[in-house]
Amino acid sequence: MKNKIKKAHCAVDYAFQRIGGKYKGRILWVLREGCLRYGELYRAVVGITPKMLTQTLKELEADELITRKVYLEVPPKVEYSLTDTGKELIPFISQMRSWGEKQMSVNNS
Repeated sequence: MKNKIKKAHCAVDYAFQRIGGKYKGRILWVLREGCLRYGELYRAVVGITPKMLTQTLKELEADELITRKVYLEVPPKVEYSLTDTGKELIPFISQMRSWGEKQMSVNNS
């Protein structure tokens, strides 16, 4: 793993260092259905800036949760997709999504 992960105190800490933050989980969730190009990801992840998207994609790639495939054509074409390790996270993100929906409905009633 190339990304600099601080020494984790436990497995939960380690996991959140890799997938925590405002956008990582959302990007992984969007990529669950297949590969997407940069512009498609940018449109799908509401509120993210181009700089933050680029930075987050680099971190996810360094953590080997996504892959980046570059096609040598003009204009350049780049596609992002989940690795097998990234795909393993989808059931957990789905459970967190369900929990979040439940909490939002309870707190917005």
